[in-house]
Amino acid sequence: MATDPVCGMHVDEKNAVYKKEKDGQIFYFCSEKCLKEFEQPEVEYKKLKQMTVFSAVFSFIALFLTYFPVLPVLPNNIWLFIFATPVQFIAGRTFYKGAWDAIKAKTANMDTLIALGTSAAWLYSTLLIFLPQTFKGEVYFDTSAVIISLILIGKLLEEIAKGKASESLRKLLDLMPKIATVVRDGKETTISTDEIKVGDIMIVKPGESIPTDGVIVEGHTEINESMITGESLPVSRKEGDKVIGSTINKSGLLKIKAANVGADTTLAQIIDLVGKAQLSKVPIQRLADKVSAYFVPIVILIALISSVAWYAVTSDFIFSLTVAIMVLIIACPCALGLATPTAILVGTGKAAENGILIRNGESLETAHKINVIVFDKTGTLTKGEPSVTDIMSLTGNTEELLKIAAITEKGSEHPIGEAILRKSEEQKIKVDYAKFYETISGKGIKAQYLGKTALVGNLEFAKESGVDASQLQTGMEKLEKDGKTVVVVAYNSKPLGVIGIADTLQDYSAEAVKALKSKGVEVIMITGDNERTARAIASLAGIEKVFARVLPQNKADKIKELQSEGKIVAFVGDGINDAPALAQADVGIAIGSGTDVAKETGGVILIKHDLRDVFTAIDISRYTMKKIKQNLFWAFFYNTAGIPIAAGLLYPYFGLLLTPIIAAAAMAFSSFFVVGNSVLMKRYKPKF
Repeated sequence: MATDPVCGMHVDEKNAVYKKEKDGQIFYFCSEKCLKEFEQPEVEYKKLKQMTVFSAVFSFIALFLTYFPVLPVLPNNIWLFIFATPVQFIAGRTFYKGAWDAIKAKTANMDTLIALGTSAAWLYSTLLIFLPQTFKGEVYFDTSAVIISLILIGKLLEEIAKGKASESLRKLLDLMPKIATVVRDGKETTISTDEIKVGDIMIVKPGESIPTDGVIVEGHTEINESMITGESLPVSRKEGDKVIGSTINKSGLLKIKAANVGADTTLAQIIDLVGKAQLSKVPIQRLADKVSAYFVPIVILIALISSVAWYAVTSDFIFSLTVAIMVLIIACPCALGLATPTAILVGTGKAAENGILIRNGESLETAHKINVIVFDKTGTLTKGEPSVTDIMSLTGNTEELLKIAAITEKGSEHPIGEAILRKSEEQKIKVDYAKFYETISGKGIKAQYLGKTALVGNLEFAKESGVDASQLQTGMEKLEKDGKTVVVVAYNSKPLGVIGIADTLQDYSAEAVKALKSKGVEVIMITGDNERTARAIASLAGIEKVFARVLPQNKADKIKELQSEGKIVAFVGDGINDAPALAQADVGIAIGSGTDVAKETGGVILIKHDLRDVFTAIDISRYTMKKIKQNLFWAFFYNTAGIPIAAGLLYPYFGLLLTPIIAAAAMAFSSFFVVGNSVLMKRYKPKF
């Protein structure tokens, strides 16, 4: 039975009031209210998109007419009023709502500032049109309209980035097998995986995906669990062992008793973890909002005090009203609409030039605060595939040893065999075909070569085959202590030596770790491997702290533990098993060569598999945030500097009162400075 994704109530096709298909999945709802709440984000996005297009078109016309008054019949200012007013009160109503909500919460935010500033510009311009005898000067219709459009475009870009969340869940769902073969009434029957019941006996042939979590009741095989555990080597599984749904049966025929179905399967739980982690993220409180909470009330207070003071001195209501409006206009955040987006635009562009994709401004902002980075091991710190690291020959003839091993493994598709064959190719060893290959699952392989038996396998397999491997044990123990998989190679019942195989570090992994540590970032490795293997790899990378034997579900829990200590955590991974941790982390950094779901869940994507780019991503974030803070300071500074003049502070002494022309120049200069400061970021050069 499914659950309503909104309220969590148990529903299915029979008792659901509504159902909806999204991203290839059917959702059931117990009420219209739950359906509407589920659809709300999609509805809001469509509204925002329509409003942004509407605002941009009308703003462009208003801006064009400001400098090229080409429309006939009506005065140009009337045309400006016609095109700017819908932007102000239709497209801009979201800011009025936000400002009203802030007032109710007894605070002030960017919406307050935008609503006040654009309203002041629109009101002043309207008064100039309809009370020309009283108010004289330049209109500001284009200013108010363009500010609203710029900010709406920024909001739309943020929503587009957030919309990728559902794609990662769909890719996880695509991994689930669609059909299964089960034994019912003594016959094999093909059914949908949705129809599997706990206790069903499933038949899984070599090369097929296991339909759901279960226990092997008959058969022996090796299973590729990399999509769940992230580990590259298939694991041996026999009768009585538990298996995970969606993993791949590599060799033997299996009969599996279904243990967990539907929402209880390991993969379903991973999907749930990804969804919850993404939904639980709290958007970063923008620095501009924090400043606005203090800036806006001060500006309003200055406008009111200035107006009242001048009315008390002059008894001139129009003059005092003009002063108040000019204070609000000069404080209008024209440059503020450009301060953050221009810096983020250049910062993300610079990152892309260096092979780093930053999916949203939130990840860019958070990355500069990272003080802990957790690296997944397999496929991230390491290459994700076994390689031959050691060849120890009893006779000293390593070429002969490798040749016999490669000939024996030529009939195998096991990752260990593939590693041996790759090594023989590197050393340009001619590898002949043997005869009568015999694979013993979980132990090794035999073959007939030139009338004699060649063998590659574990120590137990060698002994069972009559090979005296006592001379090899010391060397094997040494390699195994280093976390390596060791196989015995024998020919004609005589041991030739051993081959050590391990997952090796990616190029530059150690260099990346060293660079991150030099910046005060704590580096941790996490893996499903055993402690010994994990420590061996970590020491090569220069990492002291290790989380070993961690299952996919627990990876996200480990990230939560670090976050509960007040740390800002980044997770670097490449596999589907990494998706929950990537989503849970403050910043998820996905390797571009990894699975699609990992890339969709990650906020930062490394196109190249070069972990030095993790350092570069953080460095670019720090540089970009530095520029954003500079931009915000100057965006406020130029406007704030004009407030005393707008309030008439210099009028009694120098007869100097801010005019619309001066206000326009100040706003234009602040915008120019902000854009110029952001463009200077193009000079950034990465360390590596």
